Amino acid sequence: MHGFSFFIIKAVILQYGTKSLDNFCNLYYNSKMKYYYIITYGCQMNAHESEKLARIFRDKGYEAAESAEQADFVLFNTCAIRENAEQKLFGNVGAIKSLKRKRPSLRIGVCGCMTQQQGAADSLIERYPFVDLVFGTHNIDAFGSYLDLLNSRKGRVIEVWEREAAINEDIGYYRTDRVQAYVNINYGCNNFCSYCIVPYVRGRERSRSIPAVLGEVEGLLASGYKEITLLGQNVNSYGNDWGGKDSFSALLKEISRLTGKFQLRFMTNHPKDLTRSVVECVASDSRFCHAIHLPVQSGSNAVLSRMNRKYTREDYLSRVAMIREILPDVALTTDMMVGFPGETEEDFADTLSLAELCRFHSAFTFVYSRRRGTVADAMQDQVPEEVKTERIKRLVALQKEIASSVAKEYYQNKTFEVLFEAADTRDPSRITGRTGAGRLVSVKGDPSLIGTFGHVKVTKAGANSLFGELTEV
Repeated sequence: MHGFSFFIIKAVILQYGTKSLDNFCNLYYNSKMKYYYIITYGCQMNAHESEKLARIFRDKGYEAAESAEQADFVLFNTCAIRENAEQKLFGNVGAIKSLKRKRPSLRIGVCGCMTQQQGAADSLIERYPFVDLVFGTHNIDAFGSYLDLLNSRKGRVIEVWEREAAINEDIGYYRTDRVQAYVNINYGCNNFCSYCIVPYVRGRERSRSIPAVLGEVEGLLASGYKEITLLGQNVNSYGNDWGGKDSFSALLKEISRLTGKFQLRFMTNHPKDLTRSVVECVASDSRFCHAIHLPVQSGSNAVLSRMNRKYTREDYLSRVAMIREILPDVALTTDMMVGFPGETEEDFADTLSLAELCRFHSAFTFVYSRRRGTVADAMQDQVPEEVKTERIKRLVALQKEIASSVAKEYYQNKTFEVLFEAADTRDPSRITGRTGAGRLVSVKGDPSLIGTFGHVKVTKAGANSLFGELTEV
């Protein structure tokens, strides 16, 4: 405690006696500024939910810390999609034990998709008894009440709801990015792909109303945001839960009526649900980015059937043809998985050939990871790890070759409008931004350009990054 506080304590004792000392100390420590630190794993949905958690922290009088070491409360917002994310979390929670030992007043919380899994909360608190708070995805909006409980008494708070709650429009977000903003349009998933844990930890589909989404987008644009990304586990099924017909197209049409300069993105699409009307909406407004992420997962019909994806290879290729007919300059990206149970060399060859046919601008390639509680976890014919490793190497090498070729064809020596986002961390004389197709480009430029649009001529196009120079149109 600072010297000035020592003299105040001495004055309290002289004036009121030692009995008042405890009350004074409680008042002093409770009035101190408190700091939070959120560690986020996983997808854009998790990143956006951490913005909600930050808003709740701030409403309770906390400020953001620069590191866990400086925080009074460290909160882990977890992911459960792949096993490596879970193992990374366990390592980091374990590592923070030393901080708790040095500062017993430090609060540690764990929330998100991993804790929502059946039995995960019990396992977590047994393994890490120094954790103070555990809650799931369904009760994230109750976080403020859990903070109040922890601050008013000793002990832990462990609460994971079994069912999803109704959408709460009353809690806002604390956004640190001043250029881009995420907007959720729906929550949960009804698809039950056999490898995926999301329906079990995110619940059934629930869509926000068009006026609610539109109001949030309008407010963000009025605040100066230049890029909006609409989020959902499956944006194409937006409105299905309240009987809306082609509601995602209707939402896009409403957003297109808004005035001003901005750009719009959305993710993620499901191949079985993406409609022609959605793609036509993108084509009808120059502010809608010509970039579509369409996860295929596998090029084999046999594997797609076991995955319960509800489309075939031919269906997928038909969607790709439709998209490119309407948006000839589209940047098409995807997810591809290798090593799903029962995947044969012939199945894997189908995935390679589909990648060659589609010529994706980029692809998130990954190895199948077993998730307890999913249908695929109980399937026979699990693919050996060494086979998975060999296949992912081949797929990554092929996709890198395709992406390099596509980048040169699509970008090299061409001019694009770019929204500048941030300083280039590798070179302080440069700034970075993204083309409408979503590709990051670095240019020499003043930081004052961040948050504005400009035109860039691409001088060097690689598989993962672009370099260019500012130019006039």
